[in-house]
Amino acid sequence: MSKHLAGISVILFLGTATALAQTKSAQHGKRTDQLVITNAMMVDGVGTPAEGPVDIVIKQNRIASVNRAKPDADYLKNAAVIDGTDKYVLPGFINMHGHLQDERAGKPQPFDYQQKLWLGCGITTIRDVGSEVEKALVQKQKSAANEIAAPRVWLYMWVNGSGAETEIRGRIRELKAKGADGLKCHQLDRETFTIVADEARRLGLKIAHHVGVEDANAWDDAALGTATIEHWYGVPDAALDGVQHFPPEFNYSDELHRFRYAGRLWREANPEKLQKILQKLVDSNVAWNPTLCIYEASRDLQRAVTQPWFKEYLHPALEAFFTPNPEFHGSFFFGWTHTDEVYWKENYRIWMKAVADFARMGGVVTAGEDAGFIYQMYGFGYLRELELHEEAGFQPLEVIQHATGNGAKILGKGNELGRIKTGYLADLVVVNGNPLADLHILFPTNSDPNLDRQREKGRGGIAWTIKDGIPYHAPTLFAEVEDIVRAARSQIGAK
Repeated sequence: MSKHLAGISVILFLGTATALAQTKSAQHGKRTDQLVITNAMMVDGVGTPAEGPVDIVIKQNRIASVNRAKPDADYLKNAAVIDGTDKYVLPGFINMHGHLQDERAGKPQPFDYQQKLWLGCGITTIRDVGSEVEKALVQKQKSAANEIAAPRVWLYMWVNGSGAETEIRGRIRELKAKGADGLKCHQLDRETFTIVADEARRLGLKIAHHVGVEDANAWDDAALGTATIEHWYGVPDAALDGVQHFPPEFNYSDELHRFRYAGRLWREANPEKLQKILQKLVDSNVAWNPTLCIYEASRDLQRAVTQPWFKEYLHPALEAFFTPNPEFHGSFFFGWTHTDEVYWKENYRIWMKAVADFARMGGVVTAGEDAGFIYQMYGFGYLRELELHEEAGFQPLEVIQHATGNGAKILGKGNELGRIKTGYLADLVVVNGNPLADLHILFPTNSDPNLDRQREKGRGGIAWTIKDGIPYHAPTLFAEVEDIVRAARSQIGAK
């Protein structure tokens, strides 16, 4: 090396050392005036390839700039820093199908438990589609004020469709006055759904529709302006030649019957009609939130009951709710058979192809978990949802788009959420390693023996979740969840 080059190297080194000497490490749960993620690879939420290394500068709760990584930059001075070397940064995940739950199986389960699991798994926003309204409103307000460690909340309040038209419209106006961001419709007949949709349109409320087995189906969603179809009910129903071939003894109120024959529905859909209804949904701007994870136990019960994260993170109240019991929604496995699993495996194959076809036609697919039911834990169910989107045929870049930019678009917040872009809210996920190479590394490394190899390399797992500019150290969140679970289990042992 020449003396001239050596001199430049010394100057650069001193400049870098001076800049870094004036920084401080980010602190869990504490927002600073300026936070910088340095030297990281970045995946935006619009499906474009990773790029970097970049420095992402956050001022208070907004992204101030995204720059080519520069170790001696002025913005490092007096900033809190997260070293992004060998890490990937994604927009914060948007969970489009969540439920705030402070009890399961009649036993208390603190909101803090699920909220820390959500944050630890990279979820910075949830769309709550059905919970106790008054309690949910309090959690929404506390999260907005950053009084608690929790994702931001959109409340889609459940509509009671009973009674006369004036009563239904009146209840929807009451929900709007309470602070509803949208409506969750569940198993309404066509006449009632038409009334609800009309009133929602008048009030500017979007609809998430769990269609159920009713005379209303996806054709009605296309006609009436539904924002998202939840799960898949109503889509294959709209492509049947007549009605599904239920046996004479079928009882929809019996959940064993309901889920058993739900697993045989997709195979009865007319493929030509199915393509037509998918195109109609696309043309009508109805998005699809498939929640692939929530029915996975139906195709592989053994996998569902032996998920490795249950050992450390499964709250006993949630464990009790998962135990087969006709009193609890989704706990129908007391009569499950291998034949049921075979049907459900085929169901998934056709369903996944339909979601992929819908997207290829131009439809918007989002990601949601519906956890708290059917062996799916908060956060972990969401990360599994992303893996199942890849199984359905989507590239990891597309999967990240489903989880971020697409969700923001449907919420009407595509101008400030779901991307890593100057001026956007600072909701970000910092990952140890490259999730585009393996989505499974999003799971915390201490929860899954399959990640032992990654752990040895010091990689795998989410390092930080940043919500509204506040950095949350994911391993710390999971340690706090372990404490909650340990305390709850010890209470049971003491009784």
